[in-house]
Amino acid sequence: MMDGLESLPVLPETNGNATTPVLGASDSKHTSASSKSETVELSENPLAVDISDALSEREKVKFSVHTKTTLPEYSKSEFCVVRQHEEFIWLHDRYEENEEYAGYIIPPPPPRPDFDASREKLQRLGDGEGSLTTDEFKKMKQELEAEYLAIFKKTVAMHEVFLTRLAQHPVFRRDNNLKVFLEYDSDLSVRSKNKKERMEGLFKTFNKSTDELLLSATQRDVDDHFEKEKSFLLEYHTAIKDAATKADKMAKSHKNVADSCIKVSGCLVNLGTIEGQALDSFCSCLAEHFEKSRKIEGHLSSDEDLKLTDTLRYYQRDTSAAKDLLYRRLRCLADYEQANKNLDRARAKNKHVHAVSCVCDSSVVLV
Repeated sequence: MMDGLESLPVLPETNGNATTPVLGASDSKHTSASSKSETVELSENPLAVDISDALSEREKVKFSVHTKTTLPEYSKSEFCVVRQHEEFIWLHDRYEENEEYAGYIIPPPPPRPDFDASREKLQRLGDGEGSLTTDEFKKMKQELEAEYLAIFKKTVAMHEVFLTRLAQHPVFRRDNNLKVFLEYDSDLSVRSKNKKERMEGLFKTFNKSTDELLLSATQRDVDDHFEKEKSFLLEYHTAIKDAATKADKMAKSHKNVADSCIKVSGCLVNLGTIEGQALDSFCSCLAEHFEKSRKIEGHLSSDEDLKLTDTLRYYQRDTSAAKDLLYRRLRCLADYEQANKNLDRARAKNKHVHAVSCVCDSSVVLV
């Protein structure tokens, strides 16, 4: 169920042509992941996909999707196209709406790139530059830029995992929409949903959730195996969701401690300067201790967020996709039973009509 996640692609640091986020210039600057196309292998899989490069701008992220294939339906054996997040969602929706794939667990779509929080922190830091010392400002800027870059790399990795799972699936990789997504070298002209479509999607999700609760209470699976799988999956999904929430809180707590250490370290340096030589040495030593603590807490926060929280959230989305599969099965069973009942009623009604017709024919003969 988690194929491909254990080895999430680790993108190298940005190259000389790319720029990391700069305070007050987020409108024009971007972040780029350098090429790593050599990771694409065709040893066993006839369709290998990776994201060789990515470009982050203020409103969107552009992914360079690199493909190698030996499948005959593709016109070339190697090609590269540029795609945006909305096009990934379009591809997922095409799989989800195709009834031919109703019996498969469809890989969950990658989460939407969200750099707003990091940009807002960078903007606030730039506005409050005058109230911070040079060392405090430099350290906090480095922390926020590292956080921005970590989110960027995580976003690229999740989009690549989504494509990798589709490409490795023996059925999904034959889909024509995937071929268009990977091979068509122009923009797919996929726009984001407007307010009306978002509201329709919200009502659709609400109706689906209500129908799922109703079916789980009234419809029992005819196969005990699937009934046991459903019970296990519900329990497992709840546990994973709870663990992901707690892991996220722990990572944020470590991040808050790291930010506090920066301020304490800066205050100690200022105190030593104000008090003179008597406390300068002691305060500098203590400030260095808090600086080391900041680095430790920062690394803990980053590792927990990237290696634990993201993994748990991916399992959460994956189990949700498995729940959708079992919901589709229950919906089909309910429709099948309802169709049989309608057929029985139609047969009974037809028998009654046939009997009345025979009586009428007899009456005509007697007359």
